[in-house]
Amino acid sequence: MTDIWEPHAPAADGGLRPLDAGGLALSVSGAATARTTGEGVVEVTADHEGDVRIEWRVPCVDATAFWTPDTKGTGWLPAAWSAPRRVTLTRGAPVAALVGTGDIAICAFAADRDDVLAGAGVVEETGEFRVWVQATGRLTVRIDTSRRHFARCLAGIAGWWWADREVYVPDAARLPAYSTWYSLHQNVSPEAVETQAALGKELGLDTIIVDDGWMTRDRTRGYAHCGDWEPLSLPDTAAHVRRVHELGVAYLLWYALPFIGKDSEAFKELGGYALADAGYMGAIVADPRYPQVREHLVGRLARAVEEWGMDGLKIDFIDWFGVADPPEPGPEADSATVDEGLVKLLAELRRRITAVRPDAMLEHRQPYVSPGLWPYTTMIRATDCPLSPGENRQRTVDTRLVAGPVAVHADMLMWHPEESAEQVACHLINVLFSVPQISVDLAAQTAEQRAALAFWLGVFREHLATLQLGELRPARPDLGYPMVTAAGPSTVVVARYAPLPVQLGGAPWQTLLVANADPDQVVRLVGGEGPAEVTVQDAQGRIVRQGTVDLAGDGAAVAVPRGGLLTLRRP
Repeated sequence: MTDIWEPHAPAADGGLRPLDAGGLALSVSGAATARTTGEGVVEVTADHEGDVRIEWRVPCVDATAFWTPDTKGTGWLPAAWSAPRRVTLTRGAPVAALVGTGDIAICAFAADRDDVLAGAGVVEETGEFRVWVQATGRLTVRIDTSRRHFARCLAGIAGWWWADREVYVPDAARLPAYSTWYSLHQNVSPEAVETQAALGKELGLDTIIVDDGWMTRDRTRGYAHCGDWEPLSLPDTAAHVRRVHELGVAYLLWYALPFIGKDSEAFKELGGYALADAGYMGAIVADPRYPQVREHLVGRLARAVEEWGMDGLKIDFIDWFGVADPPEPGPEADSATVDEGLVKLLAELRRRITAVRPDAMLEHRQPYVSPGLWPYTTMIRATDCPLSPGENRQRTVDTRLVAGPVAVHADMLMWHPEESAEQVACHLINVLFSVPQISVDLAAQTAEQRAALAFWLGVFREHLATLQLGELRPARPDLGYPMVTAAGPSTVVVARYAPLPVQLGGAPWQTLLVANADPDQVVRLVGGEGPAEVTVQDAQGRIVRQGTVDLAGDGAAVAVPRGGLLTLRRP
């Protein structure tokens, strides 16, 4: 086997030996076994007191992209000598796929643990794609070379992870929400929150998430005031929450979990338990290995549910716990590793709030998407990408592919006050396969903007089961998913972001929806047969065409306005 120059990768402990796994030639260290669990799917386990490595190669033929759930998105094929990915409990997920022409997975793979080092890339000397995964102790890697659609392979991996984890996601976590961040930033007050909650409920927003600013009267940003978590900008908090609940709106409150601000009272007590100095954030990262740190944080956060009647928490910045070189723990620490302390922290927090409200919601955010965190969350939000519809689409789709049972939320949608109704609709279509969060001043929206928002939020709600729980089939990850499909038992939804034809011959359907976010209004329908009833609506939901269309022969072409919706129903 050709030697590879690896300036960034550690050497395998004890060297590598060959291992055959269903025709896939592997090199492993430690005591290793392999078993076939399905056609083209093997699970390889290696065990050793030190580091173990599992390594293999596949011909790099017809390859188009290397998919990972990282926030940087899917990209070009790395070289084998590139720096490996370090996945931890708080950053990323131990999964990737080499995708080929036709959106098939040439090779998808995942590890059974959250703390791994993984290298993948093209071997220049041979044209192969080499992959290795390394960890300390026991490691199992699932390798899928079945050449199915890459989304189906990734769904199989998510199911593999899910089998050993208890996860609960309440229905409310899948309903459209309003966030105060982009609309209010730190300018939080009971009046402002209640105004947006009331207006949002009229449009179909069932939850309000109050972000930064509620715990301080300072409006200069930064996190120096985190840690005390006193509702300085939300006086008489319980009564305020009751008023929001009377509107029929659930309430989540934001917390920057790791930060103890240097201007907080908590800093006087906990400043000596720093995992790291957050520098420009004006805070330290508190060390969860210490029980006194966990007790303080859990007590402060649980109060939102226990005392104020909140319906859940938005937990931000968990990735800041992922310090590369944490200090040695002191004698008061009761956890050997930061991850161990973090799991204790999150588990106790979840236990406290679900004891009061069993259906409490907990929002996490990219990049902390690890399956090891699934038991402690109900939804994962795409990381910040304000006013970037294509980026929001890619991040939500990437997260959906390996989120298993957890609801996936879009980053909050915002737009300029002069934005057209068509573009407002396109913002929503770009996150159609996730839960939308809206963050604009609803009182300042034009009638046209409100109409587009109400119409598309209605689509999200009416077709929630298909959009969020159906089989997801995004096309062309190398091009940023120019078309995405979700299929349920009788309904198929297609979102079109480029002037591409819509194939009708895939999953069987009684109702097929095509959301058009491209300026090209001619939607070509190919691969179908027989007549169908057709309804076309514009970005505001107004009907612009009704009738029938013949889908046989070379297909049909239907004009669908940008931001509009085509609905086909079989008679």
